[in-house]
Amino acid sequence: MTEVDNYEIIRQKLKLGPLFAPKHKKVEELLRIFWSEEEAKLLSQFNSCDTPTTLRELAERTGLSKQEIKNILKSPFRKKTITKIGTKYTLLPLVPGIFEQYFIQRQDTEENQKKVAEIYRYLFKNFIPSLIVETDLKLFRPRLPLNAKEKLIEVDKSFDVQQKILSCEFIEEIINKYDHFVTVPCQCRLIGEYTGEPCKVAPPELGCFIAGPIAEMAIREGAPGMNKEEAIEFIKKTEKAGLVHNCVADNSVDSSLFVCNCCNCHCGSLISAKEHKKVGTVPSNYLPIFNIEDCTKCELCLKKCPIGAIYHHWPNEQDKSDEYMYVKEEFCIGCGVCASICPNNAIQLKKVRDEEYKERHKFGKKTFLELLM
Repeated sequence: MTEVDNYEIIRQKLKLGPLFAPKHKKVEELLRIFWSEEEAKLLSQFNSCDTPTTLRELAERTGLSKQEIKNILKSPFRKKTITKIGTKYTLLPLVPGIFEQYFIQRQDTEENQKKVAEIYRYLFKNFIPSLIVETDLKLFRPRLPLNAKEKLIEVDKSFDVQQKILSCEFIEEIINKYDHFVTVPCQCRLIGEYTGEPCKVAPPELGCFIAGPIAEMAIREGAPGMNKEEAIEFIKKTEKAGLVHNCVADNSVDSSLFVCNCCNCHCGSLISAKEHKKVGTVPSNYLPIFNIEDCTKCELCLKKCPIGAIYHHWPNEQDKSDEYMYVKEEFCIGCGVCASICPNNAIQLKKVRDEEYKERHKFGKKTFLELLM
């Protein structure tokens, strides 16, 4: 008689839309760190990620009492490897989902957290890029930096776009809209710290920016809050580092509540950017335009571009009149990092599209924020 592999049963249920847990020895190792044999036996009776499982269902499927089930699930819930609302429990995909909640909560042992970080770092380097390339998965879209409106230029009349500014395009609109803000360390850069590969762009502390009702809830639970002035200073620090303000890829309220500040060396959505020129990010409506006269060719924009979309055309003419910086438009995500950090204000932003992102972005039945809550 073949022995039941409860971890494999769970793995197959960690699928949500295009997200899945690959059948790989690293994933099996990860699941065994997350859950004991007893916990895995019970979790194997859960519904898939899209459907909550009630205590009644679990009691009927296992023959255990509701209290016994609650006791077994205390540790997974405390570590946030599963979620719970009332008497309903839910499995989560590996990322986004367990990854963010596990490292925000950090309720496991230091030894386990280090092991989990090493496996996730491996998956981010070896699995996530291929997933993005093969599925064209789009998790985020960038919000333009604080000073972006000052750098906008009028649309060329030959472009079939309207010169209108959408509130969902600028980071400052989030700060204008809400009064309460909190931050949490970047989980992607945190696993870099755990694995001895710290980010050279920014520390984990320049992490996720949370606003509005979610921030208020976090503050009530003890998280240190920020006012508008403190929020602006925090955002300025992320921009100075060259981080991309990534929010949910739609125009729902979710897109103004949670902003990831992303680097391209650790962020799951940008990690394949420079090597594959493929990212899990929908481009903004804007592209950078270089003012040749003001540009000193210092290459700061080239170094800070998270996609590697900016190039330096070296001169051939004796007077260097043919030397310039330029952007490959098909690679650019329009994040505005280059315009924000240019020391000579030689880069402006030009509207080239009219995308309004009306559709609510979901993985299966769940929104991005539902996977993080």
